[in-house]
Amino acid sequence: MRLCALILAGLAASTLNWSGTAHATPAAAEQRLPHISITTMGGGSPVILIPGLSSPREVWNGVAPTLAANHQVVLVQVNGFGGDDAGANLKPGVIDGVVADLHGYIQAHHLAGAKVIGHSLGGLIALDLAKTHPADAGSLMIVDALPYVGDIFLAGATVAQVEPQAKAMRDMMIASYGKPASGSDRIAATMALSPAAQAKVAAWIAKSDPRVGGEAMYEDMTTDLRPDMAAIKTPIILVYPTSAAMPAERAEPFYKGEYAKAPNVTFVPVANSGHFVMLDQPQAFAAAVTEFVK
Repeated sequence: MRLCALILAGLAASTLNWSGTAHATPAAAEQRLPHISITTMGGGSPVILIPGLSSPREVWNGVAPTLAANHQVVLVQVNGFGGDDAGANLKPGVIDGVVADLHGYIQAHHLAGAKVIGHSLGGLIALDLAKTHPADAGSLMIVDALPYVGDIFLAGATVAQVEPQAKAMRDMMIASYGKPASGSDRIAATMALSPAAQAKVAAWIAKSDPRVGGEAMYEDMTTDLRPDMAAIKTPIILVYPTSAAMPAERAEPFYKGEYAKAPNVTFVPVANSGHFVMLDQPQAFAAAVTEFVK
């Protein structure tokens, strides 16, 4: 089944208008790099937006137009996640390639110190960027992502313990390429709470290239940044959902435990939300973004 990994990893955001009155600033022409493509809108201090697993840049449609009124908004898309050409992402090294492309773009366009927002896999990429190139990100907003997703499978899990399952899931996803998409609705139902949000997520999953999704998911599940968290001095805002399935009394100690070694983290819970926080609770998410970019 395509992207069954999303059900287990919980890692994978909306066309709802943030302010209710904002109009989109026209985006610049797409710039394609080996692992990502980038469009920009607006002007001012930079904010970089990185979507999650099998998600296109449209996940940020609810916040990007308003951000663009005062900021240069850099909209990233992993090649293959939006139904576009997969480029270099058909080979291993997707996460490292995305980080390298981001760093090169930041350097070429003099964006060092940008605010970076990453959802799910995009959150892991943002953490990796801050680890590898500390000057690139002035601050991070991580939306429902972990330094190591293996802890969802088994508390304190090692990469070696998770790798066989990650490999099997990767291979199954890659094998689904070229076949009719199936299971997207069921997967989406685990990612968002509202029917409208679930429909968006299901459509994005069905459109994404499962060869890229499978490799990126495998790398996500076998990338362990826990030993590096103490050295990441970049301020982090961690936005996480709570719901009937993951009540606050369970969610709070879990997320705080996962980020316990990071020296500068602020936790922002969003109630009545699934993994796609920006879809289920757009106003609460917009408020968190507003505070982050001040």
